[in-house]
Amino acid sequence: MIWQQPGGAVAAVVLAHGAGAGMRHRHMQAIADAFEKSGLATLRFDFPFIEEGRNRVDSPDVATARIAAAAAAARERTSLPLWLGGHSFGGRMASHAALDPKLGAAGLIFCSFPLHNPGKPATTRAAHLASVRKPMLFLSGTRDPLATPDLLRGVVAALPHAELHWLDTADHGYRVLKRSRSNPEDVFAEMGRVAREFVDRHAPR
Repeated sequence: MIWQQPGGAVAAVVLAHGAGAGMRHRHMQAIADAFEKSGLATLRFDFPFIEEGRNRVDSPDVATARIAAAAAAARERTSLPLWLGGHSFGGRMASHAALDPKLGAAGLIFCSFPLHNPGKPATTRAAHLASVRKPMLFLSGTRDPLATPDLLRGVVAALPHAELHWLDTADHGYRVLKRSRSNPEDVFAEMGRVAREFVDRHAPR
């Protein structure tokens, strides 16, 4: 596990990786670094399929059990409010883990939520989100082939405590079109800033 905590952190995020690479992937490091600079601690971990060198991702039961274990490890390190989330597959599995009230998640931060397979628009992967009664932030690229904008917009609009932030010209792996991108901000810095703003809006009063 990799723990990053800046001074003056306001919350911690259990940050799960995607289906293609583990916790040390450069995108996971970039997200963790951006969150750290924005005042959010992170705990990264590997799912069993990565540890065992398998290509096939773990079942939801196995994945959510690992997220629960990571959440417990985070609580041993801090008393900060604990959020769940992650990139792609990791974020989707975090949304299933959050259904367990024992985890006590403050909310969820999805980085490139994989709403459907490329070229196969559907919303079935989001059907359970209505049961997750926690604040949810979706950080999604406008060029992400795994999240058709109209579909994702409709999913988020139906969730009472959810917000959607578009990462202009970013694809599923956060590659941007620099010449046409309207926001000059680094995409990972943007993710960290927006995540912190969302956490602040949902901080206990």
